[in-house]
Order: sequence, then structure tokens, then C-alpha cells
Amino acid sequence: GLNGTTLEPRLGNAPHRLAETTDGMLNAIGLQNPGVDVIVQEILPSLDFSQTRFIANVSGSTVEEYREVTRRFDDSPIDAVEINISCPNVKEGGVAFGNDPEMSARVVEACRAVTAKPLITKLSPNQTDIQRNAKCCIEAGSDAFAVINTVMGMAIDIETRRPVLHNNQGGLSGPAIKPIALLKVHEVYQVCKPHEIPIIGQGGIVDTEDAIEFLMAGATAVGLGTGLFYDPLCCQKINRGITKYLDDNDLPHINAVTGSLEMHAESSAFT
Repeated sequence: GLNGTTLEPRLGNAPHRLAETTDGMLNAIGLQNPGVDVIVQEILPSLDFSQTRFIANVSGSTVEEYREVTRRFDDSPIDAVEINISCPNVKEGGVAFGNDPEMSARVVEACRAVTAKPLITKLSPNQTDIQRNAKCCIEAGSDAFAVINTVMGMAIDIETRRPVLHNNQGGLSGPAIKPIALLKVHEVYQVCKPHEIPIIGQGGIVDTEDAIEFLMAGATAVGLGTGLFYDPLCCQKINRGITKYLDDNDLPHINAVTGSLEMHAESSAFT
């Protein structure tokens, strides 16, 4: 995937932008990027598309900006567009779009109107009803979902009595958020299953067992970010591990694992 891309260049947030936490990492990058024109005209021509699929990640402060960035990617060789409506670091609009189902749908609809490329909507866990949001995005034309983005958090320096991040708050990623991500993937899967809409499950995956858990919860594929800080080769190891799991369990294809979770019959809203 390509870095988050906006219509105009962004310098991003002031440092510190990253903070290591117990079983995770906080980030507040602020969508630093050179702008869509530089990406399309200078960076994409330098990439080798022969053996790798590239996904553009678009964001904006208005519906019109999302539409325009998507339109400029439409004539490029990228394979799909991920709509980053859930970025929690940018004050201009990212979090508002991702937390409101109607606004999310407006963004998806606008992007859908200007591209035939697959649209992947990245959903935030920082919202009241992720299932309703997914339903609205499907109706607006989303082809797939990435579930989840980071969880909002903070780290404090007890010597200075200030937040570690200059932005005060940031997005928490890594193993600490895996249980949240698994639940959200399972919830979105209930909405996606009748429409055969695929889900990219992500949030705290560092090994094969993590990846298989996400598949069982309803993911069609998995994504890694923070896990690569732990081990740059973890993707290859996970691929080999999944292949072994399929062989050991006489399963013909990874699709046989997707959505295979069997919930307990008795469940209560009270935990």
C-alpha cells in the first residue's frame, strides 16, 4: 500500500509522532505526504507493478477532496483505492467522516462516482455502531473493508507532566488492540456475508495464530503494520504458517477458514 495521500502536500504533525507502549505503539503522523500529483506523476512511475499490487490510500478534509484525489488516481496503474475515512490524527475532518455513517457513505459515494477501481473503506473502531456504518458504505458502493484502524490513546511523560506525543493523542496499534479488532471484524462480517463483501482484518497481528483468528472471525485477508516493527520477515512466516495450518487440517483453501468461527449459543450483553 501507498502512504495516505491528500490533495495538497501535508507536513504532518510536529514531533514527537511515535511512542512505544506496552504491547503496542502510538502514532500521530498527521498524514505527511507530498500530495496526489507528486505521487501519481513521480512516485508511481518508479514502482514495479509486474509482481506487486499497489493500493492507494486517500484522505481529505471535505467530500470534494476525497473525490478529487480518487479521480486523479483513476488513470494511474494502482490496483485499488482505500478510503481513509477513519484516520484519527487529522483535525480537519478525518475522524468526523469515519464516525458518522451518513458522512462515511457520502465519501464512498463521491469516490465511487469517479473510479471503477475497487474501493476499500477503512473503518474506525472509535465509533458507536460499526455495523450501521458498514451497511451505509456498502449501499454507497464500497467493494471491501479494512477493519480496523487504530484506537485512540495517549501516553504521558511523568517528568514533564505532558503528553509524549506533540499532538497530545494518537492512534494505538499493535497486539494491545487485537481483541478489539477481532470483535469488530466479526461484527462487520455479519453485515458483509450476505453481499460477499471481503474484509481485510488488521490490528495487532504478529504471527500465524493471530492471522488465523482474524480469518475465523470473518476476514478474507489480513494486513500488518506494527508487526513489521517486531519482525520485518513476519509476513513470510505467517504465509508459511497458514499453508501449514491448511495442510494439517486438510483444508483446501484459505476461504475454508474465513468466517468459520462458531459462537457459543448463550451470549449476554452484560460482561
